[in-house]
Amino acid sequence: MKKLSARRRHPLAAVVVLLLALAATGGLYAAFAPADTAQADETAQSLAIEEGKKLYTVGCASCHGTGGQGTSDGPSLIGVGSAAVDFQVGTGRMPAQQPGAQVPKKPNIYSQAEIDQLAAYIASLGPGPVTPTEKQYNPEGANIARGGDLFRTNCAQCHNFTGEGGALTHGKYAPNLEGVSPKHVYEAMQTGPQNMPSFPDTTMPEQEKRDIIAYIQTVNSGESETPGGLSLGGLGPVSEGLFAWVFGLGALIATAIWVAAHTAKAKKS
Repeated sequence: MKKLSARRRHPLAAVVVLLLALAATGGLYAAFAPADTAQADETAQSLAIEEGKKLYTVGCASCHGTGGQGTSDGPSLIGVGSAAVDFQVGTGRMPAQQPGAQVPKKPNIYSQAEIDQLAAYIASLGPGPVTPTEKQYNPEGANIARGGDLFRTNCAQCHNFTGEGGALTHGKYAPNLEGVSPKHVYEAMQTGPQNMPSFPDTTMPEQEKRDIIAYIQTVNSGESETPGGLSLGGLGPVSEGLFAWVFGLGALIATAIWVAAHTAKAKKS
């Protein structure tokens, strides 16, 4: 009887076995689930790159080369990153209709899913600026006044004080920023399209980019007031005053000449 009682299981033994089984199951899940998730992500990325390559071959390879190496008709795309693709294709600048001093913005011909696939393929050719997340370019809560200071220091020379654009040399121009999405403004600062210099995060941190985006959105909205009347493109008080002097003074001179001429005729008669 003593031997039988010694071999009898403790009442909590079943609970211990169950806990050990659960722990083992959890350990197996922790060991294999992340690997499965990573493999699924890798497979999805590979499919996106494959589909992007097909789109690239049809719409881009004739100018940029079969492997993105560039040709006489288009620059190399190796190392431009997914952000450049999202900006250029998302704003309709690419594919270009015809060569010229500057490629204008136009309605895009690709869906966002296709743009993402193109971007994945180009990104696979070499590292470059990555398409930003909404958290990076969302201007909510940004410092608008600070954004104005940054914009006037870094951008107004080309884009005008209010972002209404301006002419550059050799037929080029800085485009109007009114109505441009925060995402595309951020990507333009990342990548420096065409004549624009690039402002990577090492030069201009994310917060400063958001501040600039907030300023652009505010200055081109109904919240922005123009106490002086007509903004004349936001060129500033000097140019607006010169406009008033030239046309106002010209009108006064023309009126004076007309009055003098009619007065002389009245005296002769």
